Amino acid sequence: MSEAPAAPPAASADRDHDLGLLLRPPGARPGWRLLPARIAALCAVELQKLSHDRTELYTRAVQPALWLLIFGQTFTRIKAIPTGGTPYVDYLAPGIIAQSAMFIAIFYGIQIIWERDAGVLNKLLVTPTPRSALITGKAFASGVKALIQAVVVIVIAAVLGVALTWNPLRLLGVAAAVVLGSAFFSCLSMTIAGIVLSRDRLMGFGQAITMPLFFGSNALYPLSVMPGWLQAVSKVNPLSYQVDALRGLLLGTPAQLATDFAVLAVAAALGIAAASSLLGRLAR
Repeated sequence: MSEAPAAPPAASADRDHDLGLLLRPPGARPGWRLLPARIAALCAVELQKLSHDRTELYTRAVQPALWLLIFGQTFTRIKAIPTGGTPYVDYLAPGIIAQSAMFIAIFYGIQIIWERDAGVLNKLLVTPTPRSALITGKAFASGVKALIQAVVVIVIAAVLGVALTWNPLRLLGVAAAVVLGSAFFSCLSMTIAGIVLSRDRLMGFGQAITMPLFFGSNALYPLSVMPGWLQAVSKVNPLSYQVDALRGLLLGTPAQLATDFAVLAVAAALGIAAASSLLGRLAR
């Protein structure tokens, strides 16, 4: 006589497992695992806006082109600024890369004020995403935009005969310096936005600080030709460290790359912390 088939024991185990899930929901994934994905998603959202309207890329390429074509070529001929034997247009090119990246990032706070006025910011703040992730996503999106601008400036400089390096590792370092510098300046802009709470006021503050940051750096001339007080300003200006890193990587001039990247990384981290702390005030 054949025996009746025994019931599979796995069914009971599955029922116990399902009952356990009902009584005790699965634990949430640690926040530090979700943070990079959320930052990347927010960065991608910011960059999608650029894909719908590329006018900004074309219009922002005009100013750095004029700096290199007019200012750079003229001062190369008159040899008015000592650059240690480097042609002035070569010396200027890294400074213009940093300048164009800063000009993109420094008005980034206007966008976050627009998002507040449109109600987008409040919707983002009620999601589980940390405020630091929101700011970091926007900061690195501005860095990617600045990186696109840097490529345009590098192409123009190459056409003008600037002796740039094409070493892939050095170009990766250039990309890192551009992104870190832009992250800091965009966070500075968003911090100011959290203080002034108005697009008009932010425009005024942005215009008031961009030129002092630019002329108070080593983008146009070496530290040695500056008066003492301006040298002190340049030494606390993150743009100076970005220019020094870009110049050392692209031209091979002497540079303190470890110090430059350390200052840029710390400045970006402090900028993210400051902008994140004021994000709630901006949304109110």
